[in-house]
Amino acid sequence: MNKTSRIMTEGLQRTANRAMLRATGFKDEDFSKAIVGIASAGSELSPCNFHFDDLVETAKASIRKAGGIPQKFGVPMVTDGQAMGHEGMKASLVSREVIADSVEIVARGHQLDALLGIGGCDKTIPGILMGLIRINRPAIFCYGGTIRAGHWGGKSLDIVSVFEAVGARSRNTIDDNELHQIECHACPGAGACGGMYTANTMAAAAEALGMSLTGSSSIPATDPAKSAHMTESGALLLQLVKLDIKPLDILTRKSFENAIRTVMALGGSTNSILHFLALAHEAGIALSIEDFNYFHDTTPTLTDMKPAGTYLMEDLHKVGGVPMVMKMLLDHGLLHGDEMTVNGKTIAQNLSHVVVKLDGQAVIKPFDAPEKKTGPVAILHGNLAPGGAVLKTCGLSVAEHSGPAKVFEGESQAMDAIMGGQVVEGDVVVIRYEGPKGGPGMREMLGPTAAIAGAGLAKTVALITDGRFSGGSHGLIVGHIVPEAQEGGPIAAIRTGDIVTLSLHTKELSVKLSDEEIKQRLVGWQPRDNGYSRGALAKFAKLCSDASHGAVTS
Repeated sequence: MNKTSRIMTEGLQRTANRAMLRATGFKDEDFSKAIVGIASAGSELSPCNFHFDDLVETAKASIRKAGGIPQKFGVPMVTDGQAMGHEGMKASLVSREVIADSVEIVARGHQLDALLGIGGCDKTIPGILMGLIRINRPAIFCYGGTIRAGHWGGKSLDIVSVFEAVGARSRNTIDDNELHQIECHACPGAGACGGMYTANTMAAAAEALGMSLTGSSSIPATDPAKSAHMTESGALLLQLVKLDIKPLDILTRKSFENAIRTVMALGGSTNSILHFLALAHEAGIALSIEDFNYFHDTTPTLTDMKPAGTYLMEDLHKVGGVPMVMKMLLDHGLLHGDEMTVNGKTIAQNLSHVVVKLDGQAVIKPFDAPEKKTGPVAILHGNLAPGGAVLKTCGLSVAEHSGPAKVFEGESQAMDAIMGGQVVEGDVVVIRYEGPKGGPGMREMLGPTAAIAGAGLAKTVALITDGRFSGGSHGLIVGHIVPEAQEGGPIAAIRTGDIVTLSLHTKELSVKLSDEEIKQRLVGWQPRDNGYSRGALAKFAKLCSDASHGAVTS
């Protein structure tokens, strides 16, 4: 094509593009303004996201006032709490990849100038962030906010209260009426699950990474401050456009270290390991599964948060939120204060006015008397997990266990045994073929862990799996075992009765078998049919990396 033809073609395309945009409300003066895509995970399917339309309208008004043109588009969402315990849970981690692809495809296809992402339930946060990083145009992430606590019988409730009540009912420690009342009162309105579960963990991570406004992640969904947060984010985004500040100008190895430290100090979810690895992969930043033990060993858990503790995200917000925890870490030399954030200021500048007030509250503990001297998540290796596994340590004074395996081929088989009283003190519940490829989709094991906790066995029964855990899970639990059973990992060789040992002290996950015995048991082994030959889950199983590399598909 010669120069004249190319100019004519480009001119015709611009004219056609303007003609179509006029149908959406554009005026002549709007074509010189920045077009800001608002990637919203809004949905009427769950309390986590059903209030997003109001947040979008607030952001749109702010963007218009600042001189931009907002255009909303949707991304899919799967709410883990509602997908838990059935086939739908297989779609959860897969949705993270689909969300990232959706943000990329829309932003590339419509050549958007900037992006504002709004996420709520677990995978919408890392999924949107992955898309923002991948497209690398000026961007801000906004969290839809945490749900407030439910109340009944003088107790604060959340969604995990319901799962654990089911386990208690199976052992007849509560009756049908109490179970029903907990169900009816646990979730009082809009917002993502209230404890330091995955949504709140990843919202805090986004703040510590510098991709969200300081102080924004702990604001409850129904708090008027959430509207102010959206207004400020919309206006600030146009400043990022003017200054041409993009995600890859903010995200560095040091910013990831800040976020990992913050998550450790908050007692965050094991899912953060998967998501940090995936986000670092998108950003081209070297981060490996081996790096996390350093942060576990050198970061105290500073909060007493659910699932293993007492308090919810709204309680943390009332006493100072994530900024107070970050300020404590900064004051003790555990954060890189010179890292830039989306408001153009450094972490240290954003925290300079934060006053640490510990008197009169028990949510955040003193640095010299922490909830726990180390973090909540550690990486184990051994002959059961040569590629790594993730141990959740929150709520445990000692994380050591050795006992006979009870092996189950998938979650439902294990649930039947636990609810039927077949799991007893000292056992190691082994749930396999729930990994990224074997599930497929790497389901969360909140049902089994909550049933074990509800039965009063959280400190005497261990559970290991190549699947993963809800942020609401707690107890003696190890997930993300690599290689997974579907890839012929040693977990595929375990038999009921084998002695399995896990140890935080030695960072070990092993079975009392020789390498030769494991090898012999796997002779003739074949992968299982995971039940999906086409569609999104089949594609995920074919393309995804292992859990120690983030279970990413790109």
